[in-house]
Amino acid sequence: MMRQRRLLISLAAAATLVGGAVPALAAPSPKPTPPASARRQFDANHRLQKTRERTAATDREAESGSEVLEGSAQWSEARISPGLQVPGAALGEAAAQAGRLPVRGGTWAQVTTGPYDNDAAGYADPVWSNYGAGWGLVSGRNTALATDGGWLYAGFADGGVWTSRDGGRHWSPAFQHEVTSSIGALWVDPADHSLWVGTGEANTSSDSYAGQGVWRSTDHGRTFRQVGGAELRNGLTFTITASDRYVFAATSRGLWRRGRQDPAGTPWRLVLKPDPNPTDSPYQTSFITDVAIRPGSGGQSVLAVLGWRGGSQYNGFYLSDKGGAAGSFTRIAPAGLDDSDVGRTSLSYTPKGDALYAVIQSPDYTNDGPPAPAQSTALKGVYKSANGDPNGPWTQVADAAELARSGSALAFPSTYEPGIQAWYDEYIRVDPADPQHVYLGLEEIFETRDGGRTWHAIGPYWNLLPQCYTPGGPDKCPFTTHPDQHGIAIGGDGTLYVGNDGGVWSRPTSLGTVAGWADLNRDLHTLQYYYAETGHDPQGGTGIWGGLQDNGTSLLPGRSPTMVSPFGGDGGDVLVDPNSSDRAAVEYTDASIAVTANGGWSDGTTPSFRLISPACEWNSTLPGCDPSPRFIAPFEHDATDLNHWITGGRYVWESTKGFDTVCAGASCDWKPVFDAGDGSSITAVETNHGVSYAGWCGPCNPLDDEGTGFVRGLATNYGGTWHTINAPNLPNRYVAAITTDPADPAHVYVVFSGYSRHWIPEAGVGHVYESRNGGATWTDISGDLPDVPGDDLVVWHGHLVLATDHLVYVADTRTPARWSRLGRGLPHAVAADLALYPSGSALLVATHGRGLWRLTRL
Repeated sequence: MMRQRRLLISLAAAATLVGGAVPALAAPSPKPTPPASARRQFDANHRLQKTRERTAATDREAESGSEVLEGSAQWSEARISPGLQVPGAALGEAAAQAGRLPVRGGTWAQVTTGPYDNDAAGYADPVWSNYGAGWGLVSGRNTALATDGGWLYAGFADGGVWTSRDGGRHWSPAFQHEVTSSIGALWVDPADHSLWVGTGEANTSSDSYAGQGVWRSTDHGRTFRQVGGAELRNGLTFTITASDRYVFAATSRGLWRRGRQDPAGTPWRLVLKPDPNPTDSPYQTSFITDVAIRPGSGGQSVLAVLGWRGGSQYNGFYLSDKGGAAGSFTRIAPAGLDDSDVGRTSLSYTPKGDALYAVIQSPDYTNDGPPAPAQSTALKGVYKSANGDPNGPWTQVADAAELARSGSALAFPSTYEPGIQAWYDEYIRVDPADPQHVYLGLEEIFETRDGGRTWHAIGPYWNLLPQCYTPGGPDKCPFTTHPDQHGIAIGGDGTLYVGNDGGVWSRPTSLGTVAGWADLNRDLHTLQYYYAETGHDPQGGTGIWGGLQDNGTSLLPGRSPTMVSPFGGDGGDVLVDPNSSDRAAVEYTDASIAVTANGGWSDGTTPSFRLISPACEWNSTLPGCDPSPRFIAPFEHDATDLNHWITGGRYVWESTKGFDTVCAGASCDWKPVFDAGDGSSITAVETNHGVSYAGWCGPCNPLDDEGTGFVRGLATNYGGTWHTINAPNLPNRYVAAITTDPADPAHVYVVFSGYSRHWIPEAGVGHVYESRNGGATWTDISGDLPDVPGDDLVVWHGHLVLATDHLVYVADTRTPARWSRLGRGLPHAVAADLALYPSGSALLVATHGRGLWRLTRL
């Protein structure tokens, strides 16, 4: 099969490396100033590392379009395999099943209640940190923003909706306990000030979760009621907007319309779905990436764009002159646009409708690379119809080259140009108070104040660029926003709000410089964890390390409410010495495992982290290096031997050197002990008393272009030698976790992701299986669990605790098929990982959208 190259560094917002923070709404914190010679070395190392990361991202991006789709699906493939997609009713039914279970245990308490400082003084590793990037305090990925007088609303990838009455200085969580917390669009109806929430993040990243429809609140987010029926389930919501008579929802399943005065239960009506999609492909469902109603047309002129990022024969502009009624849309060929190369597109009219702007991603550039001299951009261009007519004529007013010259931190030509992720981070918005003033969001934020004749980067990617390396370092440059722009709103008071992979920022629209951003993330707690682990902090308390989507690897010291980021990029798995949280192993991507012995502390002159990766991506000179680790590759230490480590890609690798492991060039303490086979990738590992287990998939993606489907496998060395576990009663689904009984390594549990055959043919049944003989035979102990993807399992005080995509569950080890919901108050974000405090006194759950939570009582 065609190998999945894990394009997520560029395709799933992972290309950006996170870092740089100051206290919100405050002056930059003072930082130690190393000697000039050391600072020069820091600069050189930093630039070298960023060049390497960008080159790797571009190498992935340049592969075929089918591999782009495969690589971006690693989060979803775990949940849909071995099928192609999951019916929209599955998650809702799982929530209903959960509601029928009893609840036991205490109340969950949020651990991540303080700010996350991604640029803390003393955590300036010269290679692996993003110290000096200048991004401010960060939170999780913001996907949508809306304002209404004194109210500000923010939607997040898997963090629900948050509300503020003071311009974002303080926030309150809302929409936290509905069936989904994945937000795609927000809209405020000016007629009655109601808030409309479109679920299903529409950025098509690896961890974009499909939605369950649209909800509406008439009390500023205190309560919500669903609008319509089941017709929008399993869709991604790009835009919600309205004419005087109709509300429109642009989704990944077409354009839908309903009357503004219709009762809440009235279904949405499908008005545009050009692609008939006879094969029921999830990539050919008519991705309507934007819809715009022309001001001054009485609501009659409705323009929609089908913009699937990978391209299709149906991509293009569709225009209705009859109010967007079903059957009234005609595909047009706008003069001045390349109608054959229209991908994700965003639109914005001037207040009077006398000009129209569009930013267009190119499927051709995404799939095959852009024409020279460009090297990496996916941006077709920014265009303007000066008369407001969607038919044109259109004129290009910006491209990657011009944007790079406008103060961007990204060079052109280069391996990382403006618009390289235009399929993922894209918007355009005309200032309602000035038709010549337009904002453009890509990886960075740009503006024009003369209708597109000139552009200026007002939110550069970071401060790690030559012009900021003046005496004193990059912090002498004005602080900027986090990269990867998604949300934008402009308040009636002239305040601009922007959202991106690091949260929310604001500034007056009157500003025209880089300086002046206000960081609004101090009170937002929407971090997206993949993994977390704990250890005794030598300074007291419990230290917690965690790997985050596009926000690095975090460390929460035992006696500090403020988290720091010693390690930048996309954080992955973590391993922590339970006796000292100063010793940790962390991961960037693709098994780029690095160890620290001093808690990640560095003054910028001496590296804190040491790379020990056996993966070809990071150690290509290692004979027999691993070609296929997952984007987030698993690794663990033996429960009884801290020096015995295990990880995996195609191969299972073991080290007996623990934190002293070395793997540089041909000298490597990792030794391959099992081969899962060509095209396979290890998904879960476990080791206890020297007995190890591994789960893998290969092929991993049921959507790969070879049509080879999905196959999972299990192996163990129980009995003395590594061998494949053949168990016909185990489901053919993604192995999410393997856990052994602490006292008996032959007693093992396996957690499966995905949904049962009730929803996915050939998926089998069950989510948790138990073996008492080293995997020779297995018993399904799922019992009355909801049919929902499982993510992790721990044994705690004689109980099994299971994390899932919908809450956390518990069962007694003596009666493991009788499950209860564990604890109260946990938001409905994905519970991605579980860990025990070193003393066993508390349980930690890492959520993928609402940070870390702790429970102390079963």
